[in-house]
Amino acid sequence: MSTSRRDLWTGTYPTAGAGSPPGTGEGIWRVALDASTGGLGDARQVAVTPAPSFLAAHPSGRVLYAVGEDTAGTVTAFAVGDDGGLTPLATVGSGGADPCHLLLDDDARTLLVANYSSGTLGVLPIDPDGRFAVEVLAAGAPAQVLGHEGTGPRADRQEGPHAHFVALAPGGRHVLVVDLGTDEVRRYTRDPGTGRLTADGIAATLPPGTGPRHLAFAPTGEHAYLTGELDNTVLVLAWDAASATGRLVQTLPATTRGPAPVAAEDLGPTGIPWSPDVPGPDDAGPVLPSHLALTGDRLLVATRTADVLAELTVGPDGLLTPAAEVALPGRWPRHFAVVDGWVVVADQRSHGLSTLRVGATDVTTTLALTSPACVVPVVGLRAEGAEGAEGTAG
Repeated sequence: MSTSRRDLWTGTYPTAGAGSPPGTGEGIWRVALDASTGGLGDARQVAVTPAPSFLAAHPSGRVLYAVGEDTAGTVTAFAVGDDGGLTPLATVGSGGADPCHLLLDDDARTLLVANYSSGTLGVLPIDPDGRFAVEVLAAGAPAQVLGHEGTGPRADRQEGPHAHFVALAPGGRHVLVVDLGTDEVRRYTRDPGTGRLTADGIAATLPPGTGPRHLAFAPTGEHAYLTGELDNTVLVLAWDAASATGRLVQTLPATTRGPAPVAAEDLGPTGIPWSPDVPGPDDAGPVLPSHLALTGDRLLVATRTADVLAELTVGPDGLLTPAAEVALPGRWPRHFAVVDGWVVVADQRSHGLSTLRVGATDVTTTLALTSPACVVPVVGLRAEGAEGAEGTAG
């Protein structure tokens, strides 16, 4: 499969799941996707590192970054070897607790880190070769840490700010932080010379209790799409690039399906489904949208508990129409990547990856992998060898 092979980085949680103590063998895996068949295989663990729940690749392909999702949050830079292996270069603080998302800006000069529990944004300057800048290494911490205040109506999830996702606004002049805890999209102005950020108010305010999680912009930059984790919604914002603000123009359910049956291994000692991502007495069955991505005229949305991948058609006006809902073979689809027309899904709680064609109604392949949390395509370098990429037919 040498001509159609696409390698993928996969970050994982501890075997016990998100929220459990890191350091129980989790790490980063490299997996091969056969782009001609959707097959997955040649899985190998290339780094042992605590709770690398999100990854980002330097455009050179020579450096990979990983969060360490823990109370004392970290970010590690790894050198990518010619054989596809990883060697740690440096580990620094993330600027807060429980980092959950990374974004390398468009000129690869700054790595931005969303810290969920502290609600802070860490700003890590990067050298041209992808390594942390000298000032970051000297301090062992971000050059900037930007915080925020606020709450939402959900006392169990919105007692304070919870930065969940970082994005660049169209035009690249602003950085946006999706805050699940305050139902807002925060805005920061970028200094084009230094990459430093200045707080610049709120880009969008969402309905109370939305719990916005992830965001994607239309290629035109005229609309933004968000998942509402706490109210099972997909939201459409009309985006004004000049002011870097969004206005809510459509809200619809992320899925119409209820929770899937709970597996025995997910039941806690009291018979309530164990849900470290959603602590509290109501964690027995909320439907929780996670990641979303645009591909062509389709918006794809993964929803946990219901365990489906929804496809919504994007109209010429930027508004959405539900098109299909595909039941996934695994549980808790936390993240996915669209690679050469294939959707590769990290099914965290059933411990595997699954693939399906965009627009398909059934899953092509599954591959066992412990507690996958995110999938990121390898860039810059292509893998050598490994003739096959067979998985288990799904």
